Amino acid sequence: MDLGAFTSGAFIGLREGVEAALIVAIVLAYLVRSGNGRHAGKIWLGTLAAAALSALLGVVLFVSVGAFREPWEQLFEGTTMLVAAAVVTWMLFWMRRQAAGLKGDLHAAIERVLGEGTAWGLAALAFASVIREGVETALFLAAQATSVSTSASSVALGAIAGLGGASLIGWGFYRGSKAVDLRKFFRWTGIALVFIAAGLLSKAVHEYLEVAGLSGISVIGTQPAYDLSRYLSEDAGIGQFLRAILGYSASPEVLTLSVHVLYVVGILWLYLRPARPLDPTPRPTVAGA
Repeated sequence: MDLGAFTSGAFIGLREGVEAALIVAIVLAYLVRSGNGRHAGKIWLGTLAAAALSALLGVVLFVSVGAFREPWEQLFEGTTMLVAAAVVTWMLFWMRRQAAGLKGDLHAAIERVLGEGTAWGLAALAFASVIREGVETALFLAAQATSVSTSASSVALGAIAGLGGASLIGWGFYRGSKAVDLRKFFRWTGIALVFIAAGLLSKAVHEYLEVAGLSGISVIGTQPAYDLSRYLSEDAGIGQFLRAILGYSASPEVLTLSVHVLYVVGILWLYLRPARPLDPTPRPTVAGA
């Protein structure tokens, strides 16, 4: 088993799975506390449907890579990794903005569905809430497995372990556990995701450079920035672990390395800076005041 690939899969499964688990936990807790616990089965139905569809999408994406020939294989791999990095980057900042109001938004949606008398709408609510997280997870895992194709099974096993851990955290949240500081959890796991996404982005650039080379197109910055193959090979040991986690390359192109470093520095700066407080709602002006 590739420990690095397993760890990266476990981390992605845990980080992304926790978001979906929290959504389900919030919805179930609200139903029980509002006397509508009899509808919990519909929530589970929508959740399982979203999970199954997400898993299917991930398998289709990964299997599709092997069906292409050069240079279409490199182009597809690069595009998958690029999209995954973009989606995860968007998700990090979306979660940063929306986390505070997530519970209230879900409660309002539940009240709206129940008020309309369509309890089966709860299944659709759960499906819609979980499918976004599921698609992101499937896309990210498929891209990660593609980047370390020889260790794809380790990524999958790690993802299963991570999702299991996420389920336990969701259950603890449902039971009212305060053992996990969710604010710190999302902050630190978000930082780790920035580095993983940077690895995917730089790997995407590498694949595009390969496409350019196969097409006879000259690109500036394709020369190696350095070569550490003799000291820290990316095919075994610590180097292999770092490749699976951070996208480490023993001899990266100048352009690839530049993109990697610029992404990490820029996104970390944006992600860690203090969030702007919401603008207060202006009070109505009273005539004659």
